[in-house]
Amino acid sequence: MAGTFRFTFGPWNIHEGADVFGPMVRKTISFDKKLELYKTLGFDGVQFHDDDAVPVLKGKTASQIQKEATALKKRLDNLGLTAEFVAPRLWEDPLTIDGGYTANDPYCRSYAIERSKISIDIANALGTDLLVLWLAREGTYIREAKDSKVATDRLVDAINIMLAHDPNIRICIEPKPNEPMDHAYLPTTGHALAIGMLTDDPKRVGVNIESAHAILAGLDPSDEMGFAMAHHKLWTVHLNDQNGLKFDQDKSFGSVDLRRAFNQVRILDTHDYGQHGEWVGLDVKAMRTQMDDMATLHLSNSLEMFKLLLEISRSIDEKTIEHYISDRNYEGLDLYIMKHIIGK
Repeated sequence: MAGTFRFTFGPWNIHEGADVFGPMVRKTISFDKKLELYKTLGFDGVQFHDDDAVPVLKGKTASQIQKEATALKKRLDNLGLTAEFVAPRLWEDPLTIDGGYTANDPYCRSYAIERSKISIDIANALGTDLLVLWLAREGTYIREAKDSKVATDRLVDAINIMLAHDPNIRICIEPKPNEPMDHAYLPTTGHALAIGMLTDDPKRVGVNIESAHAILAGLDPSDEMGFAMAHHKLWTVHLNDQNGLKFDQDKSFGSVDLRRAFNQVRILDTHDYGQHGEWVGLDVKAMRTQMDDMATLHLSNSLEMFKLLLEISRSIDEKTIEHYISDRNYEGLDLYIMKHIIGK
């Protein structure tokens, strides 16, 4: 086990607590103040949406965007921080109500692709070659609204345009089975990897696996990670937790199912995740009831839990596990793991 772990989160993970049923419950923290908290909380990298890095993109020229992104890169350098990736935030624009790359309106599809190109330019300015695509609205509420074969072709075409825009950019798809759309076109890791094989440069298309998204698909996150690593395509992860097949809860890592969290840490460490520069991203949200002065504990708690589970995993006697497996004593192995997790 020789995983190398560096940690990131996005500025949206320090949030006001608003949800679809109610208003914000905490004070807004400025973007600059959030950046100052990273090192204090034990993180070295920052995840960005395009408009986190360059606010209010609409109406700005390419030179203005470049200037603002370059200034942010300097600020990150001064704080000792690294940009992990940039993601185009397509799901909040009126033009992407019906999807971005798969919208029925060609004007809307064109907008999504052009904004993705801008995101790639921002990524270059920030010093990262990773573009994450959360395909939030690439799906339907009713199946007759879009042709799934045509939609797949459109997704491939969009990715090809992004790959052609920059010969060094890597496209990292973040699959999710539902929410906000009823049915997504690329709901799982397998779908994301498969569509990558249809592109002009499959070696530059990989995946970002989020724990909650895998759980919402009825899958085990550690299995999804292992599957992606077998293809050499796990380029980042979003760790969190999820209490059943509900909305995307982004709970603190390990807060619902410690054993599920343990297996995610273990699979990453077993197969030397991070040895090629991959980061461990957290996508966790504070509880709505959390007070302002404690509204970053979900981040430090998740980081601490990862490190504790890593310590537990590395302390397990691998020969004992091999003995249980060779004897086909899976009940014994089950108890051995459970006792190890609770420290007995």
